[in-house]
Amino acid sequence: MAEESPKNSAAEIPVTSNGQLEDSHEHSFNRDLKRSLPVGLGLSETKITTHGLDSTKEGVVETGPFPGSSASPKSSVISPSSAAASRLAGQGCDLIIPTGGKAQQKSGPVVLAEEVKSPAMEKLELVRKWSLNTYKCTRQIISEKLGRGSRTVDLELEAQIDILRDNKKKYENILKLAQTLSTQLFQMVHTQRQLGDAFADLSLKSLELHEEFGYNADTQKFLAKNGETLLGAINFFISSVNTLVNKTIEDTLLTVKQYESARIEYDAYRTDLEELNLGPRDASTLPKIEQSQQLFQLHKEKYDKMRNDVSIKLKFLEENKVKVLHNQLVLFHNAIAAYFAGNQKQLEQTLKQFHIKLKNPGADAPSWLEEQ
Repeated sequence: MAEESPKNSAAEIPVTSNGQLEDSHEHSFNRDLKRSLPVGLGLSETKITTHGLDSTKEGVVETGPFPGSSASPKSSVISPSSAAASRLAGQGCDLIIPTGGKAQQKSGPVVLAEEVKSPAMEKLELVRKWSLNTYKCTRQIISEKLGRGSRTVDLELEAQIDILRDNKKKYENILKLAQTLSTQLFQMVHTQRQLGDAFADLSLKSLELHEEFGYNADTQKFLAKNGETLLGAINFFISSVNTLVNKTIEDTLLTVKQYESARIEYDAYRTDLEELNLGPRDASTLPKIEQSQQLFQLHKEKYDKMRNDVSIKLKFLEENKVKVLHNQLVLFHNAIAAYFAGNQKQLEQTLKQFHIKLKNPGADAPSWLEEQ
C-alpha cells in the first residue's frame, strides 16, 4: 500500500497493491471535473495543474475568460478523485484540455461602461425637481400672504400692469355695450324692413291711400338701408376692439403671468440662499450653499429676462392700442352722426374711408337646391 498522504479524505486517491491506479475509476474523473467547474465555463478556456501525491496542495483549476467577455481569469480548487488524475499527478505533469481548434483569448483590463439612466429614472428625477420647486413656490406665496416673507417689487412695471388690467375691464364693458347696441339695431332694421314691405303691399291694394302708404313704405326702406350701413360700421368696430382686448391685451397679460411666476421662483430661491447664509458654514453646508447659489443665479436670470419681455410688450401694446382705438372711435362717431342726421351719402363715405364692405341682403341665403 502506498504511504498515507497528509491530505484530507476528499483528496485521497485509491491505488492497487502494486502501486498502480485503479482504471475502473477513470470514468468518474470527467464527471467530477464537470461538477467542479463553474457553470457556463467552456473546456476550451480551462487549464488544470496537478501535483504529486506527496504534496499537501490540492489540484488547481485556472479558468480563462469566456468568449466575448472581459472578465479576469478565475481559479477554483478541486479534489482529484479518479485514477487518471492521480496518474498525471504522479508524473508531475500538467493537464491541458484541448481548445477544440479555437484560439484562446487573453484576459485584459476590466472596463465598466457608464450606467445609462432609464426613462423611468429620468421621469422620477423630473417629478422630484418639480415637487421641490412647487413646494418652495407655495411656501413663498403663503409667506407673502401672511406678511412674513419679502417680495421683489418693480414699482414702475407693477403700475403699468395695474393700469393695463384696469383698462382691459373697461374695454370689455365697452365691447359688451356695443354688442348689445348691434343686436338691438339689427332687430330694429329687421322690423323696419318688414314694416316697409307691409306699407308697400297696402299701397297697391288701397287706391284711396296709395300715396300715403307709398310714402311710409319708402321712408321705412330708407331707414332700414341706412340702419344696415350703420350696423356694418358697428360690427367692424366690435371686431377690432374684440381683437385688441381678447388677443393683443390677453397675450400681453399671459406674459405678465409668466413674469409673476418667475418672480415668485426668484424670491423663493433668494429666501433659501439667505437662510443658508445665516446658518453655520462647515463641510456639510458649503456644498448646499454653492448649489443654492447656482439655482438662485439661474432663476435671477430668468426673472430679469421676463421683466424685460414684459416691458417691451407693454410698450408695443400701448402704441398699437392708441392707433387702433383712434381709428375705431373716429369710425363709430362719424357713422352714428351721419345715421341720425339722415345723411346717407356721408354714412356711405365713412364706410368707404375705412374699407368696409357691406353684404347685400339675401346674398348669403341658400339656393333652392340647398334648401331641398
